[in-house]
Amino acid sequence: MAAASTLLADTEMKSSNSPDTAAKGAVCATDSPKSACGLPSNVVIDMSKATVTHTDAEWQALLTPEQYRVARLQGTEPSFHNAYWDFHGDGVYFSACSDTPLFDSRDKFDSGTGWPSFAKPIEPRFVQVQSDTSLGMVRDEVHCATDGAHLGHVFDDGPPPTGLRYCINGVALNFSPR
Repeated sequence: MAAASTLLADTEMKSSNSPDTAAKGAVCATDSPKSACGLPSNVVIDMSKATVTHTDAEWQALLTPEQYRVARLQGTEPSFHNAYWDFHGDGVYFSACSDTPLFDSRDKFDSGTGWPSFAKPIEPRFVQVQSDTSLGMVRDEVHCATDGAHLGHVFDDGPPPTGLRYCINGVALNFSPR
């Protein structure tokens, strides 16, 4: 997996999942100061405007069946049966659908739920939250703003200082060591 998508000067971002498909809006100069997650600081600003889109058939070809079921069909993986619920590596978690940096391992905590949990995203503009009324309850569903992937849900029972728990499906993420 690429640590981040290849960024081009003509405002296109190529997804490492599909080298022939470009996302519009992202620009990155390699001489920019580094952000907290180690990426050039202007990536945070410019990637929030990028989009990655594919047809349903393209998503099915790009993702594993489980990634497709969870990220594209709003599924949920079984708790305690994913790669990152008890993973403690130092680095950044990226969207499995576009390599958008979403969560920093420094913001990960053990929620006891069996899913990777984070107190906050790397950049709030990289995630979108919308109401989810499935399963007879109201929850706040979390999506990647760049590619629309279903990531999981956010709850207000997390640790200080945010008080939030981003409960994320591990299969919707890829990890890159710092």
